[in-house]
Amino acid sequence: MHRRWIGSLLAVALLVAAMGAARPTAAQGKDSLYKRLGGYDALAAVTDDFITALATDPKLSRFFVGASDNSKARIRQLVLDQLCAATGGPCIYIGRDMKTVHKGLRITEEDWNTAVKLLVNTLTKFKVKEAEQKEVAAALSGLKADIVEQ
Repeated sequence: MHRRWIGSLLAVALLVAAMGAARPTAAQGKDSLYKRLGGYDALAAVTDDFITALATDPKLSRFFVGASDNSKARIRQLVLDQLCAATGGPCIYIGRDMKTVHKGLRITEEDWNTAVKLLVNTLTKFKVKEAEQKEVAAALSGLKADIVEQ
């Protein structure tokens, strides 16, 4: 797997772990996280902003070097589909699991922490409410072991 995919795959993992792990049940009487976040268009805007932040960050941009426009569009759609599905939306994610995708990429604790910071910045920028941000924070640790190798 090429290193250029790491940024987008890290984006998938963080967004999905952050937003998908704490879905409310119907018994709780709350809307799905997908609905509370604003649906598909809102998730698309968050995804675009977060991937851009990853791709332009001095520490993480190395993972996007050499990606064609077509590859970037595919990355974006996979991230969005996984996020949509994981938050209770109508999408289907057809990508691979995070452990398989990230194996051998040598993602460090520092890379992880940088990506988490960028995600928090994106969620804040889009005025995601504190309750949903807490769901994000609580869920982030779920996929870390599948992503961080060093």
